Amino acid sequence: MNAIVTDQITKSFNGFIAVNKINISVKEGELFGLLGPNGAGKTTLINMLSTMIHPTSGTGTVNGFDVVHDSASVRAAIGVVFQGSTLDEQLTGWENLDLHGRLYGLPASLRKKRMDEVLDLVELSHKSKLLVKTYSGGMIRRLEIARGLMHHPKVLFLDEPTLGLDPQTRLHIWEYIRRLNQEEGITIVLTTHYMEEADHLCDRIAIIDNGQVVALDTPEKLKSVFGGDVIILTLDTSEDAKKLSRVYKEAGYASISTEDQTVYLSVKKSEEVVPKVFSTAFTSGINIQSMTVRKSTLDDIFIHYTGRGIRDNLVDDITYMKYKLQTKRR
Repeated sequence: MNAIVTDQITKSFNGFIAVNKINISVKEGELFGLLGPNGAGKTTLINMLSTMIHPTSGTGTVNGFDVVHDSASVRAAIGVVFQGSTLDEQLTGWENLDLHGRLYGLPASLRKKRMDEVLDLVELSHKSKLLVKTYSGGMIRRLEIARGLMHHPKVLFLDEPTLGLDPQTRLHIWEYIRRLNQEEGITIVLTTHYMEEADHLCDRIAIIDNGQVVALDTPEKLKSVFGGDVIILTLDTSEDAKKLSRVYKEAGYASISTEDQTVYLSVKKSEEVVPKVFSTAFTSGINIQSMTVRKSTLDDIFIHYTGRGIRDNLVDDITYMKYKLQTKRR
């Protein structure tokens, strides 16, 4: 059974299409990833599925309820951890959880029991009486996850849960996310632009770019598109990269992509292919500056489907942030 289903769900803001006819289905108990750069449409999709905003067109259901017509039922069935902190820093961790439980109508006995459970899950029981303003960034994220679990949600949305955290704290958050998925059986939808996060945590991943799903499968199957190894060639100019890419395609290489002055080749048994790669370039009169060989990653898949790396979106991100600021002012 599916916990989430969308059918051509779309959201536009004054002509700007943030989410463009996305179709996804998330199984019950699945840890599902939405991977893409800032401005790709991940947060907008989460906001529609959590009833924060209405779709412009198309439909979405969460736990069997329509996100527009049964929004109250959807909200009762979900937990949400937003990108920015929404905790009250003038309250203690315990008081934040207690307030959340009251808002969801949990009786006192159940509220206390659940607070003890979720604090223990995220290892914050010993810090629960301290004001949130004294918490570290990692502790705040853990408390927000605990708060999202207070009312036993069927589906938990985590929007960039490790954004801005140091590597060690991110690893700890990963452990909590995986544990609550396995021990509590909660369906989790995770948005991220960290390739390694999606690869490590998710059962399946939808890669989103410019408001559309460009690929959707398990991390293993997505990476299998690139065979086993990736040969990365750095050339003198982007024109050389395009020319050599065409030469390799004519030579029968199945999976090739280019990015600026770089050519990516997906191959099996790279040790046998590398001499041919150099020979083909030499015959074509194209100079190879450097070469790297490694196992394929999700970043390679993103480049394959979009033509650029996930972090190479500075112009897109600036445009997106300007749009967000203008929307906030309005």
